[in-house]
Amino acid sequence: MTERIEIMTINKLEQCIELYMQVFNSEPWKETWSFEVAKERLLDLINTPKFLGFSLYIEDNLIGFIAGNNKKSYQESTYYLAELCISNQVQGKGYGTKLLKLLELELKSRNTKSLYLITSIGGVAEAFYKKNGYQINDNRLILKKNL
Repeated sequence: MTERIEIMTINKLEQCIELYMQVFNSEPWKETWSFEVAKERLLDLINTPKFLGFSLYIEDNLIGFIAGNNKKSYQESTYYLAELCISNQVQGKGYGTKLLKLLELELKSRNTKSLYLITSIGGVAEAFYKKNGYQINDNRLILKKNL
């Protein structure tokens, strides 16, 4: 099995859309992403200034991707992780960690000082990130208002 990681580009976005729908429309998320809505979400992301993402393939099959963008604050550069998507068939086999570690190394080489992400409380994603050394930030609060 040949693995390869590439910079995520718009040229292969359709594969990412299909994988995104397959993963997030399944357990444990059980969301209802249509092709058009997933396409809009990922197009918006990839067209965001300072976008950075990686795609992971086994042979020629996309099995995962990680993506987000950098933002400058008054004192440092921060990366906002928007998506980490790993095929259901290979979840739990270290591919998510592999993409996350690669992203972290690339961000360090670009002098990015921190990485933020939002995930569901108490789910498998929270456990995954904690296992990889992430912690709840006591200085930040996420607020929501339904309109």
